[in-house]
Amino acid sequence: MLPHLLFDFGGVIIDIDYDATPAAMRRLSCAGSTIAFSQATQSELFDQFETGHLSPAAFRTGLRHAYDLDATDAELDAAWHAMLLDVPAERLALIGELRRQGHQTALLSNTNALHIAEINQRLATTYGFRHGIADVLDRVFYSQEVGLRKPGEEIFHHALREMNWQPKDVLFIEDSPQHVATARRLGLQVLHLAPPLTLTSALPEALRAFPREYAPAQS
Repeated sequence: MLPHLLFDFGGVIIDIDYDATPAAMRRLSCAGSTIAFSQATQSELFDQFETGHLSPAAFRTGLRHAYDLDATDAELDAAWHAMLLDVPAERLALIGELRRQGHQTALLSNTNALHIAEINQRLATTYGFRHGIADVLDRVFYSQEVGLRKPGEEIFHHALREMNWQPKDVLFIEDSPQHVATARRLGLQVLHLAPPLTLTSALPEALRAFPREYAPAQS
């Protein structure tokens, strides 16, 4: 049996610059305010947006009020999307090859309606994808749609239950330490993709190091 692969999105499949959005928002702030958003922690406003409890319009209003932002919707969206960089083709090719080998694959991502739409549009333009990143995975779990977010245990339980996976059979690929800690606590195997590691450089070795009874067959 091959290990099942559970991917994070940002910092794993798509490159992310976590500092770019706070910097862009600061330029829109009359008071030079810094938004409470980073890879490690964020304010309730962002949590609510990522779990689908705020519409994009309500999120923009919350940003304006909380951080004294004087900006149009388009300017706010551009600043919010500033963190989103490229989806390298070689990562998509690797995922495709692993699926052809027989690995089951899923995505578990903290994200929001605006980022989903933006990334889907980019993937359609660049790669011709019709359904975003779901085109190259067996299943996609977005916090925005599930109503739960990492690092909470509940969203992991949800994904495992939906996929009918046992934790010991899963390799979770993630860049954020707080999410890695939850996965390890639940018994998943983990590839912590901390810089300078990338998916294509680190995942093949992680699969070779997976417990022998789950190691992929060698061609």
